[in-house]
Amino acid sequence: MLDEETFLYFTDRALDGMTAILAALGDELANTRPDLPGANSPYAIVTHCLGVMAAWAGHVVAGRTVDRDREAEFTSSGPVAPLLDRVAQAKDQLRRDIAAADFAAPPRGDVPARYAGTPIGQRQGAALVHVLEELAQHHGQLELTRDILLARTRS
Repeated sequence: MLDEETFLYFTDRALDGMTAILAALGDELANTRPDLPGANSPYAIVTHCLGVMAAWAGHVVAGRTVDRDREAEFTSSGPVAPLLDRVAQAKDQLRRDIAAADFAAPPRGDVPARYAGTPIGQRQGAALVHVLEELAQHHGQLELTRDILLARTRS
């Protein structure tokens, strides 16, 4: 059974790994897209993860109103330091959202139609597992993106 402590252990691992990558890459590489079709910059990947956390933990689970522009997440750019601050703030908010969650209860906020009939749309705990799924997936994507960008700078 997923509990608050276990959930936060794994989300912290993913988010801490992402922030370490951003900090190591610096502003220029963090805003660079690999030369691959549809690739995203590290900055955009992390910004998207913050959007996922706000939408799913903040809105679906906690019931807060969230103003999210998902498409803009993938074109976002900027200096790394403020993004690292946003990640820290999002981690704090996630802790508050998880503390108030009822893992077995139905979502408090609206669930996107494509998830409504799935376990993700039925229980707060499953919606939180979706957050964890997204963070783990994108942490791996960010590791690969970093490796591609660093290999390009070495050649």
